[in-house]
Parts: sequence; C-alpha cells; structure tokens
Amino acid sequence: MGRDRRFSISKKVRQAVKRRKSAKYILKIYDRLFNYYGPQAWWPGETSFEVMVGAVLTQNTAWSNVEKAIENLKKAGALSSPESIDSLSRQKLARLIRPAGYYNVKAGRLKNLLCYLRKQHSFDLKKLSRKRTDLLRKELLNVNGIGPETCDSILLYALEKKIFVIDAYTKRIFSRHGFFGEDVGYDEAQKIFTESLPDDRRLFNEYHALIVRLGKDF
Repeated sequence: MGRDRRFSISKKVRQAVKRRKSAKYILKIYDRLFNYYGPQAWWPGETSFEVMVGAVLTQNTAWSNVEKAIENLKKAGALSSPESIDSLSRQKLARLIRPAGYYNVKAGRLKNLLCYLRKQHSFDLKKLSRKRTDLLRKELLNVNGIGPETCDSILLYALEKKIFVIDAYTKRIFSRHGFFGEDVGYDEAQKIFTESLPDDRRLFNEYHALIVRLGKDF
C-alpha cells in the first residue's frame, strides 16, 4: 500500500519538492561564497551608461580587455554621455574598442543599442529606469546583438532591476552540482534561481558577481 502511494506522487509534486531542496542549497552556496570572498562591488562603472557599454563589450572576452576599451573611450571623451558615443562613426568606435575583440561586430551592436536609446527613450536613462522590467526586457531583446545575458546585465547592473543574470559560469558550476542539466535553457536556469531566492535586487547582484569570481578563480 505504501509502495503504491509513493509511486502515485505526481511529477508536478516531485518537481516542487526538488525545487524546495534546490532553494535551500542555492542559499547555502551563496552564504559560503559570500563568507569566502566578501562583497564584490560589481559591476564596475562610473555611470549607468558606462555599465551598458561594458555589458556589450564583455561578450566573449575577458573583463581585462574590456577595461582597456573603456579607457580608450574615456580618453576620447566618448563616455561622457550616450550622445557623445553616438556621434562617433562606426569605424572610429571600432578602433577605440579594439582591445575588447570582435571590435567591428561590437561597434555595430553598440550602435544598435544607441539607436534604440535615442529613438525610443531620447537618451533619458532615468526615464528608462522607471519603466516596467518586463517591458524593458522585451525592448532590449529586440535590439540586434543584445541577447538574454547582456540584456539582463543591463537591467540588473545599469538600471537596478530585480532580475537574475545567467552566464556560462552559472550553467557550468550548477549543472556539475546537479541543479539542472548541461543543456538547460537560459530562461529555465533563471527561473530556478528566481524561485529559490528572496526577491532582492542586491542579492541577485551579489550572487551573480560571486559566481563570476568563483568561475574565474577555479
């Protein structure tokens, strides 16, 4: 009789139990990482716009390379405002961001982002940040060259929205510990973290930064 009851538990209930267990361990992992590394003060950037630019430049490259590209842009006075970088030709922008790699592609993606900011928000980042997260995410994902990770990095770090960023480190580390499969989709992995953690932007920020630190170190 007990055997029959055990096997009658629905798949939905089993998944719910698994999520509760995952939530417990996901919080424990955060505590251990925070106790080991301390606060990361991430994302480094003097302005929200600089963070946006950095989120595009860091695609497929190390942050040390992005820092060199950011420094070039600052020396050229291109990061003082979105208008200043928007006024650059695509060719000059590509030369300035060359250290970040794939500079022609990334120059095009930055131009696409700037076109979106100009046409839909008149470069008013304060007004942009007041918009609903789901609407902003939909708009950003429609910008050519802005994928889920870049989009959510902009939302979390530049616009201070409550959203958890999933990157290659997150998938690699947590799939190896059995929280999901190696082929997990972005939205599915994000949902696991969102459902397992308190709804706190600062926590989402710190946890992702700690995961990146762990991935870089080990």
